[in-house]
This record gives sequence, C-alpha cells and structure tokens, in this order.
Amino acid sequence: MVGDRETDMDFAENAGIRGFQMKTNGSFPRLGFVSRKTSETDISMMCNLDGKGNFQINTGLKFFDHMLEQLSKHSLIDLFITCKGDLEVDEHHTVEDVGLALGEVSSNALGDKKGVKRYGFLMPMDETLAEIAIDLGGRPNLIFNAEFKREMVGDLPTEMVKHFFKSFSDTLKATIHINIKYGENEHH
Repeated sequence: MVGDRETDMDFAENAGIRGFQMKTNGSFPRLGFVSRKTSETDISMMCNLDGKGNFQINTGLKFFDHMLEQLSKHSLIDLFITCKGDLEVDEHHTVEDVGLALGEVSSNALGDKKGVKRYGFLMPMDETLAEIAIDLGGRPNLIFNAEFKREMVGDLPTEMVKHFFKSFSDTLKATIHINIKYGENEHH
C-alpha cells in the first residue's frame, strides 16, 4: 500500500500488508517485488530503493543474512527477503537464487532507469578496502578480484560470494567490478 496519509498506513496494517508513506504530491517510491519458486527454493522479495535501510531478511544462512542486512543498512535500500531453500543439500541454490531474485527485484524497482548514472565507490571496513564500480547499461558481466583464505565465513562458503554477485549482475543486467584492494579479516 502506498499513500500519503497516516490513515493509508493504518489501512495497510489492518489488511496485513506493508505500507509506504510518501509526501503529498511527492514522487512515487521505486519499489520492486519478486516471488520466485523453483524445485530448490521459494523466495519472496521486496525492495524500496528510496528507503531508509530497513530490512527483514531470512535466507536460512545467518552470515548471508548479515551480508544482505549490511547492504540494506548502508545503501538505505529497504529489503524484505524470505527464502526457503534446500539447505539440506547445500548452500548453492539458496545463494544463487537470492542473487538472481535480488537482481530482478532491483531491476524492477529501477524501471526505465531515468536519471540513473554510472557510479563507483570505495568501501572501507576496518582493515579492508573494496573498490566497486557498477554500470547499469544492460550488459551483464562480473569482474571479481578477491581471494579468500578460509573455506567458510560463518555458515557461508566463501566460494559462493562470487557466484552471488554473478547471479545478481545477470538479472540486474549490470556490469559489476569488485576489487578487494587489501584486507586481513575474511568477515570484512
């Protein structure tokens, strides 16, 4: 439910759905919704690109949830993700399908991409520095320069980090360059 009055938010709450309050005569928020069900995963996802960094994420993988929560918090993109995956087999389908759904929901929210420019940034996290550049030009590609010294961080296999970003770039139709300049702690 999107509305400009408090009563609109009351209506959403009474109906058991999420509400987004906007300013009267304000611009419509860039929202995306995806529901994706395969034989391996069942995913529901919503994002608000013009959010406040609110999140509710449950993929069944605690460290993966933590990564996605940090993405939401620091980008100010509201993310609501629920994934039930075949974790009894392994983590692959959950991580891959969440990446695919996140690219799709982001693409839906971006719409025709009016006013969106190419951008890049550096992200320091304690002793680690990551350089990231994203081009939303419609050509999916991933350049991923990072090495992990551990097989797992928490309950997430480090080999799945690159695969997540590849899946994300494929459905977002974006070229993404990720270069980890230096770092010591695999968590960062």
